Amino acid sequence: MAEIILNSLAHSYKASPQSREDYAIRKMTHTWRNGGAYALLGPSGCGKSTMLNIISGLLTPSEGEVMFDNQDVSQLAPQERNIAQVFQFPVVYDTMTVYDNLAFPLRNMKTPEAKVRSRVSEVAELLELNNVLDKRASNLNADEKQKVSMGRGLVREDVSAILFDEPLTVIDPHLKWKLRRKLRQIHEQFHITMIYVTHDQLEAATFAEEIAVMYDGAIVQFGSPRELFERPNHTFVGFFIGSPGMNLLPVQRTSDGNVSFEDMPFSLTDVQRGVLESTDSKNIKVGIRPEFVHVWQEKREDSWEVPIQHVEDLGTYKIVTAMFGTLPIKLRIAEEAPIPQGHAHISFPAQWLKLYIDEYLAGEPEESASATGGQDAN
Repeated sequence: MAEIILNSLAHSYKASPQSREDYAIRKMTHTWRNGGAYALLGPSGCGKSTMLNIISGLLTPSEGEVMFDNQDVSQLAPQERNIAQVFQFPVVYDTMTVYDNLAFPLRNMKTPEAKVRSRVSEVAELLELNNVLDKRASNLNADEKQKVSMGRGLVREDVSAILFDEPLTVIDPHLKWKLRRKLRQIHEQFHITMIYVTHDQLEAATFAEEIAVMYDGAIVQFGSPRELFERPNHTFVGFFIGSPGMNLLPVQRTSDGNVSFEDMPFSLTDVQRGVLESTDSKNIKVGIRPEFVHVWQEKREDSWEVPIQHVEDLGTYKIVTAMFGTLPIKLRIAEEAPIPQGHAHISFPAQWLKLYIDEYLAGEPEESASATGGQDAN
C-alpha cells in the first residue's frame, strides 16, 4: 500500500503545448492517501484514463512528479511501481484454468505453492469463483472473465495500489451492484489503496469513500458523495452529480449587492455579498438542487408562481419541469406529495442557494474548501 502524490503534474500529448487547451491533464497537485478507496469520476474525454495510466506508469507525465510514499516513481516502468491494474475489458490467459490465472502473479514472484493455494482460495471465495477454478478461462462468460481479471489484481498482498479503469463495463447490469459491494468488502478487509475510474456517479458513490470529480483535464472537487451533492464546488459538479442535476441560472448584480434573474431578485448571504463585491466578473450564476426547491400549494411572500410543463412519475418520487422565466427548472417531489395543477409556487431556501463566480463556488464557509481538489494552473 502507498500514499500516491501527484506533484505539479500535467500532461499533453503534443510535443510543444502552447496553451491550456493543449493539455489532457492540467497542472495539479493531489494526494491519494494510503489505504483509501477512491473514485475518479467524470465524462468521457476529461482525462480520467490518462491520469490512471500516469499513476500506473503506462504514461510518463509531461510535467511534474508521481510520488509513492515520497519516492519519485515518474520514470519507473509499471512493473517497478508494484501496481495492479484492472482494465475495462478482461485480460486473462484463455489457455489457463481460472486457478492458474489467479495464481500466475504469485508464481511469477516465486511465492511458495502453499501460500499460492491459500491466497487463490481466499480471493476465489470473495469473488465467488470457487465453482469454476478448474475451468479454462476460454470457457467463461464475459462476467466471469472480468471477475478473474479483477482477482488477478487482488491476489497479491504486497501491491502499492490497485487501479480500476471502468472494470464493470462488460458486466451484466444485475451483477454490477453486487461486484461493487464486493470490491468495497475487499477494501475493508485488506485496506489496499484503490482508485476506481468511472463515468457513473452511482458506481462512484457505492464504491468510494471519497470521489475526485474531473472536468476538462482538472480535478474540480474532491470529497465525499454527500459533500459533492450538498456543496458542489464547480457548476459542472452541480450539473453532473444528482438526478436530475442542479438548476443553474445566470444572474446579474443588483444595486443592493444582491443578484437577479430576469428581474426576479435573489437575496444573498452576507458572505456571498462580500465575495461578489470583491470581484468584477460578469460570469455569475446561482444554483439550487431540485430536491431543495420548496413547492407550495398557495402563494407566499417569498415565492414565485411558475407554470408546470411536465411531470415524470418515477415511482418513489416525481420530477416536475417548470418554467422559471425563460428557462426550464427541475423540481424533485416526494411520491406522496400533491402536484399542483397548471402552476406552482416555489421558493429557494437561502441555505441551499449556491453562488458561482467564474463557474466556482463562492461565499461558502471555510470548511467547505477542504472538499476541493487540485488546482488548474495551465
